[in-house]
Amino acid sequence: MLVDLIIEDTRWDALGTLANTAATATLAQIGLSSADHEIALLACDDARIATLNTEFRGKPMPTNVLSWPEQDLAASDAGSTPPLPEAGSQGPDEGFLGDIAIAYDTCAREAAEQGKDFDAHVSHLVVHATLHLLGYDHIRDQDATLMEALEVEILGKLGIADPY
Repeated sequence: MLVDLIIEDTRWDALGTLANTAATATLAQIGLSSADHEIALLACDDARIATLNTEFRGKPMPTNVLSWPEQDLAASDAGSTPPLPEAGSQGPDEGFLGDIAIAYDTCAREAAEQGKDFDAHVSHLVVHATLHLLGYDHIRDQDATLMEALEVEILGKLGIADPY
């Protein structure tokens, strides 16, 4: 299984299949097999993600999703496709892409405010965070354009409408 799910908030009990489907579709889009990779996903609440956001980003507030890539795969040229992750030559972490944390409260609030289906919104956030683990970002305009286009394409293959 691609996603190793750690549930801290029991409202996320049904997240496993949804997260695996979204992450698998993301890897398939860029030519990677989910059988060869792993992601650790912490399913938590706003209090926990606010602590993580403070600790790692210096932002003392909850957010919807955070990610910590195992490798820095960011493309040096704006708008360029990041390189594929290097396969580990040995060790227990071979194929590990990184960690994601997702907050139930913020996801539910955003979905309601934006009139989106909760599962579709969560799928989008898992796709988004998985792309971050693979070196995609949205800081530079050209990178954001590339990342958003990939998200829309992946979500479309999952039967989910363009979230933008």
